[in-house]
Amino acid sequence: MEKALNFSSSSLLPLAPVSSPSYLPTKLLFSRLNRSSSVEQHRSKALPIRNAFGSEENGGFNGFPSIPNTIFMEEAIGAEYGEGFETFRPEGPLKIDVDFLNDRMQEGFLQRIRYAMKPDEAYGLIFSWDNVVANTRDLKLRAWEQLASEEGKEIPGDDNVERSLLYAGADHVLHKVLRWGNTEDDVDRLKSRLSQLYYEILIKLSEPIEGLKEWLDALATSRIPCAVVSSLDRKNMVDALERMGLKKFFQAIVSEEDGMESIAHRFLSASVKLDRKPSKCIVFEDDPRGITAAHNCTMMAVALIGAHPAYDLDQADLAVASFNDLSVINLRRLFAHKGSTFMELEKQVIEKTPRRRKLTIDTIF
Repeated sequence: MEKALNFSSSSLLPLAPVSSPSYLPTKLLFSRLNRSSSVEQHRSKALPIRNAFGSEENGGFNGFPSIPNTIFMEEAIGAEYGEGFETFRPEGPLKIDVDFLNDRMQEGFLQRIRYAMKPDEAYGLIFSWDNVVANTRDLKLRAWEQLASEEGKEIPGDDNVERSLLYAGADHVLHKVLRWGNTEDDVDRLKSRLSQLYYEILIKLSEPIEGLKEWLDALATSRIPCAVVSSLDRKNMVDALERMGLKKFFQAIVSEEDGMESIAHRFLSASVKLDRKPSKCIVFEDDPRGITAAHNCTMMAVALIGAHPAYDLDQADLAVASFNDLSVINLRRLFAHKGSTFMELEKQVIEKTPRRRKLTIDTIF
């Protein structure tokens, strides 16, 4: 049976032509490019070189990225109008959007027969890393607190400040909220150190969110494929999953190396890797912005109450306090109103013919 799409994670990354000779070593190639570029270009477009395991060859801190990535950046929601991302094929660039995936990833005949007998396998589950798989809220706050301790500064004990530390970009927090760093060099140094502190705390993480392992075990029993998405680099993300004992439950991972520019793009990339069309995927999120991104991709959204109160998650199709409140039957009910496209019962319309009029002859005497 031919699959509708056959994408690999490497095909999702944007490629850039390089005019330098091919016989030059990779390190030499990029070092010359970096020397010829200006300082401002280096700040705005840092080009890390990674090996197959995701670690950088051109710098780092104990194997961790030395340049802050999207962990402390406010990401775009994406797919507001159903737009997707662009991938490169031998015949040229190919634009992947929501409608394209829903149309091209239709189940084949044999798949529809299987899903009719085992409907749970037709779904694809996508888990956000932040506060759904791991308690990254505490990780970020501890990183900010250690940075303040090293710099001899204090963080105001205010709810708005804490919200900014968790969800706003590091640039905005350092410039507008905390007002640390007088120059751009100071801000870059603080951001770099903040990223290093986060990764130092991350390597000690060994416990997932409560009830997640049991829930993933139930999904594995029902043979429902799962994916996890994050802005972390792949190596540190896989290491964290192995420490928590969760790696075996995820059939797909979307990480920083996939080059996705928004939350919605990561969800679409996960659906491609799971070989499930977006309209058959369910996203587990704790952030209202992630719920919006899931709906933009025609996916269902299950909200985990915790980091955000329940009234901020009212857009979700289902909101639960913990994974212990979930069962596989909840997933079926999310799609109950959609029905199945395989052998649906259809009502036969019978045209009723009008009754024949009886002709009577009135006899006049």
